[in-house]
Formats: sequence, C-alpha cells, structure tokens
Amino acid sequence: MSELLLVALASALAGFIDAIVGGGGLVLTPALFAVYPQAVPATLLGTNKSASVWGTAWACTQYARRVQLNWRTLWPAVVAALVSAFLGAWAVTLVSPSGLKRALPLLLLAVLVYTLARKDLGRTHCPRFVGRHEALAAAVVGATVGFYDGFFGPGTGSFFVFLFVRVLGYDFLHASASAKLLNLATNIAALALFAPKGHVWWHIAPVLAAANVGGSLLGTRLALRHGAGFVRAIFITVVSALILKTSFDALRL
Repeated sequence: MSELLLVALASALAGFIDAIVGGGGLVLTPALFAVYPQAVPATLLGTNKSASVWGTAWACTQYARRVQLNWRTLWPAVVAALVSAFLGAWAVTLVSPSGLKRALPLLLLAVLVYTLARKDLGRTHCPRFVGRHEALAAAVVGATVGFYDGFFGPGTGSFFVFLFVRVLGYDFLHASASAKLLNLATNIAALALFAPKGHVWWHIAPVLAAANVGGSLLGTRLALRHGAGFVRAIFITVVSALILKTSFDALRL
C-alpha cells in the first residue's frame, strides 16, 4: 500500500508539471523504476503512459475552454505527431538511442541558454505564420518531436513548448496549450503499442490516472491564472532539472 501511495503522489506531481509545461515523466518514470526495480522496463513505461494520457487529456479540455486555439493549424500537427511517434517507436527497435542520450543534455542546455538570453521570448502571442503556412510549420514541429517521443522521449512536452514559441511565435501559455494536444497524440500512440503487448499494470493504472488528473487540474488552473510569465518560469525550472537528469543518465552509459 505504501508503494502505491508513493507512486500515486509522484503521478500527481507529474500531472501538475505536465499540465503547465510538460516534463512530468521526469517525476513519475524514475519513481516507478525506484519503487518497482524488478519490473520489466517496458511495463513501467506503459503504466506511466496509462496515467499521463488522462492528465494530458484533462489539461487539453481545460486549456481549450480558456485559451483560443487555432484548430485548423493544430489538427495536421496532431496527425503528424501521432504517425511520427509510431515511426519513432519502430525505429528504436532497429537503432540504439545511446547516441541521442549523450547529446540530449547539450541540446537541452542550448534551449535553456537561448530562453534565458531572450528575456522577451514567449511573453507575447505574435504568430509568425498564417493559414497553410502556420499549419505546415506546426506539422513539422509535430512530426519532429513526435518521432523523438517515440524513439526516446524525455522532455517531449518541453520541446513542443519551446518550438511553438520559437518557430511559430506563440507565447508560453498558447504554446503550452497547443503542446498538450500534440502530447496527447504521442501518448496515445505509445499506449497503443504498450497495451496490446501487456505492458500496462491495469491494477494500479486507475489510481495513477486519478492522481495525475488531480495534479493536472491544479497545474492548469495556475497556468491559466498567472499566464505566460508563470509558464515561462516553470519551463526554465523543468528544463534545468531535465539537464541534470539527462546528464546523469549520459554519464552512466
């Protein structure tokens, strides 16, 4: 019972972080591996997705009610992310992601330095593209990060947010809201791969899902209440934590 309580608390915190800026896997995935060290890794990853998909879905609905989203732009990006996540998952069966593991801390560091250097980045919502051009740019972001999520995964939500801000000109609040929809697609793609192979612990998944939704509710409310500046601050915090975590993982290779 204490083990379930521990991972449920981790799931709630993961939902909170995911709802604001992504990166909840930084909390729940290590917690599952620490509490259940003898479990098959794929099963823990599948169980993680079975919880996070519900929190992300809840965050999507809450953002959609309060933030004006350009659905004509986002739907092609959702499809691109979904398909690319499948392709990424297939690619990882053929190619080892060890090289990417070593490069990831440097990539995240570049994202952090750029965000800190550009103090105005993501504070105002000024889309750079319109119509088909915006849809194409969003689809490229969806395809690129979706493939990464299927192939490796850490920091997916943060990469979505950063690219929506940097490439499409969104503020951090609109970028986070848009990222939730794409992240939901990649989570569904991963779950569709894990579940049929029995890599989900259904006896604890509902508890983790409920906790994740609870954390997501709180995180979404705070993001909507405090706006782009708050989301930017959480983004910087999460990316900094991801740099530490991925650097440690890279040194262990």
